[in-house]
Amino acid sequence: MRREPVAAVARRAAVRVRWDRVGRVGLLVTLAIVVCLYIQPTLSILKTWREERRQASVVQQLIRSNATLERRVKSLNNPATIIADARTLGMVRSGEKPYVILGMR
Repeated sequence: MRREPVAAVARRAAVRVRWDRVGRVGLLVTLAIVVCLYIQPTLSILKTWREERRQASVVQQLIRSNATLERRVKSLNNPATIIADARTLGMVRSGEKPYVILGMR
């Protein structure tokens, strides 16, 4: 029986492919690609969530403003308010005598 030289055995061992390592590297590359694919949608979701929170605060502010304006409309439709505003503008009712008081401050 003939023994092979040590150099030939070493060369053949160096040429062998370590499929377990290739498999691991392939899985790691696949995992990295999958993680990269999830980054953009995740950032988009976070951006949308922040925008929703900002819009919700704007809606609440507009609701409060609308309530204030509704109260103002109700007040302005009140006959007593209409009369008071007309008097501040210097208007008088028909049949009334207008008086102007000078020299008062």
